[in-house]
Amino acid sequence: MANHKSSLKRIRGNEAKRLRNRYQLKTARTIIKKLRTSTVKKEASALFVTAQGVIDKLVKNGIIHKNNGANKKSGLAHLVAGLK
Repeated sequence: MANHKSSLKRIRGNEAKRLRNRYQLKTARTIIKKLRTSTVKKEASALFVTAQGVIDKLVKNGIIHKNNGANKKSGLAHLVAGLK
């Protein structure tokens, strides 16, 4: 267990950040899953714009790496382009 007051504060802050990051990542996964199951191109295009914004926000906040975000967006764009 931590011995210093600052260590205890750091532990509390880290836990709050971990929960916030988990929530944001789970929300992004839900949006991406909804996009992947979409079969209508118009609907998928609208969801893709939302998914791009969410992925960019995850990258900006350091929750995922920028290359991981770029890879996810590229794959989703490829998926949307293939819909009829």
